[in-house]
Amino acid sequence: MYETIPQKPGNRLLNYLKEAKEELKKVTWPSRANTVRYSILIFAVSIAVAAYFGILDYGLNAGLDALLTAVRN
Repeated sequence: MYETIPQKPGNRLLNYLKEAKEELKKVTWPSRANTVRYSILIFAVSIAVAAYFGILDYGLNAGLDALLTAVRN
């Protein structure tokens, strides 16, 4: 089998940073247009989900208030 040679902590960090830099060179980065398009999409979906849960919360709260009012009277 393979034997690993112990490295000094500083060497391990340096090797890690070098390998990370090499891996980042292999990444296919999206274009600016795609980045803007996806950012707008994520923002719109986030607003829609927040609105959905806000309406759901309001409806459940109103229903619970009506139920509690009916039970108290």
